[in-house]
Amino acid sequence: MKSVVHRALLLSSLNVSLIVSLIISLTLLSACSPKFDWRDARGSNAPFSILMPGKPLSDSKDMQLEGLNVKMDMLAGEVAGISFAVGSTKIDDVSKAGLIMEAMKKGMIKNIQGTPETTKNLNADMLQVHGKLRNGQPVMLVGRFLIRGPWVYQIIMLGQEKDMKQDVIDTFMTSFKSN
Repeated sequence: MKSVVHRALLLSSLNVSLIVSLIISLTLLSACSPKFDWRDARGSNAPFSILMPGKPLSDSKDMQLEGLNVKMDMLAGEVAGISFAVGSTKIDDVSKAGLIMEAMKKGMIKNIQGTPETTKNLNADMLQVHGKLRNGQPVMLVGRFLIRGPWVYQIIMLGQEKDMKQDVIDTFMTSFKSN
């Protein structure tokens, strides 16, 4: 189980094959819990809370974003064919937080082969991207990218468009609170 979350940590990196592995692994896990069971979840290191369907798993990984070494913490789960994840990292030099946030955003778009034409800004901090997995399966990503003090967050939902119901998107995305 911990390896599934470890794979979710790499959502911000540019490794498409790991995203495919994550989705397949999480899909297999979801067979046990086909309905949403919203629960309050909190970051293990980062100060946030969010409603997650089911019981999420967490892990962390050291990585490089924009030439900076960061520790990325990930809280992730999958229900009903949709992957839910919150990634967070604390930046020592807050003047670089914007660069880190943009690197997270670009990495997510690239991971699903999204383009400027398939990317739509929903509001100041949220976007929707249509793309495809490496196997050609079409997917939709809805993501929020936020800076709160020294913390940079990415709140992500990924799945087939037909599974991404607006009430589920609203519940997940609006429940995020940085503490």
